[in-house]
Amino acid sequence: MSYLDLLTFARGSALNWALIIFSAGVVLRLFEIFGLGRKADLAKPRATTPGSGWRTIFTRSLPVQGMLKRDPVTYIGGYVFHLGLLFAIFFFAPHIEFFRGLTGLVWPGLPPALVDASVVSAIVALVVLLAHRLNNPVKRMLSGFGDYLAWAATLLPLLTGYLAYHHLLVEYTLMLALHLYSVELLLVLLPFTKLFHTFSVFISRWYNGDIFGRKGVAS
Repeated sequence: MSYLDLLTFARGSALNWALIIFSAGVVLRLFEIFGLGRKADLAKPRATTPGSGWRTIFTRSLPVQGMLKRDPVTYIGGYVFHLGLLFAIFFFAPHIEFFRGLTGLVWPGLPPALVDASVVSAIVALVVLLAHRLNNPVKRMLSGFGDYLAWAATLLPLLTGYLAYHHLLVEYTLMLALHLYSVELLLVLLPFTKLFHTFSVFISRWYNGDIFGRKGVAS
């Protein structure tokens, strides 16, 4: 099979199946979450509350007071990685064209140099975060196969995308195919691994904030 055949398959059948598995998996996981239900809270809600579900979505994205100084690698590295990944996925012109073909929606992109820098920053942040995890006895003990699988599945699309864009390491057609396969692997794994926090994080924050608000607890 030639490199072009690999690329054609990655752009066609492989991508279609990855999107189907991804969509079905996300719907299934969301159904499981919302299907758990919620017991009726018979306690009378507080008249005044310092918190709410929507507020908690935002406040939980900020470090707890004192934690940024205590663990700067985790917080700064996390912010750099997530912002870099966000820019790479949604503000790179070829990716915007992909979303336009998929949904019909289109929006302005960022300058290629800025996206390129954000990808490099995200890759460096991922490597630093892995090294920090391996060198921290508690985090290393708490980490399992799923954590390292999620790390690798997230790194590969960034790394192969960077190499393809700069025509590095191997022939461009092959690297572009590898990039697409790594993205498709990420799509397939996302609903069934810890990567699903992409969706569940906001649901759980709203849920916890709503409960805290009802009880009059700051969130």
